[in-house]
Amino acid sequence: MTSDAAASGVLRINRSCMILLDELEWRFSASGGAGGQHVNTTNSKAEVRFDIAGSASLGPRQRELLLETLGESVRVVASDRRSQLQNRELALERLSEKLAGALIVPKHRVATKPSRGAKKRRVETKRKRSDVKRTRQRPSGED
Repeated sequence: MTSDAAASGVLRINRSCMILLDELEWRFSASGGAGGQHVNTTNSKAEVRFDIAGSASLGPRQRELLLETLGESVRVVASDRRSQLQNRELALERLSEKLAGALIVPKHRVATKPSRGAKKRRVETKRKRSDVKRTRQRPSGED
């Protein structure tokens, strides 16, 4: 993904949204955890930050959706791999997924009422279930 993005200079989020890689702010640091001396000597942890409010790549509706769901900026960290390059690719992938998820417009739900037949079926199944439970009970001492 990064090799394609690096070659074209843009990160594709979905069909209608692309972000220039120049708008991303990168920071690298030493990642903690297992890895021995390698972890102590390399800055393999990748952190990418995207300023939504100041982006020139976003349209007004896209900016509005992203600001509403993610805030003014979004930050993604990747330190899963030993290589900085792999962590950069992973961070770009996570950023893309996060932005794509925030750009999905929820469908408008139209409230409906249950039909007369549905109400009748519900009451009938409740009655049948009640009858089944009643037959399982011990006979009363009135006999």
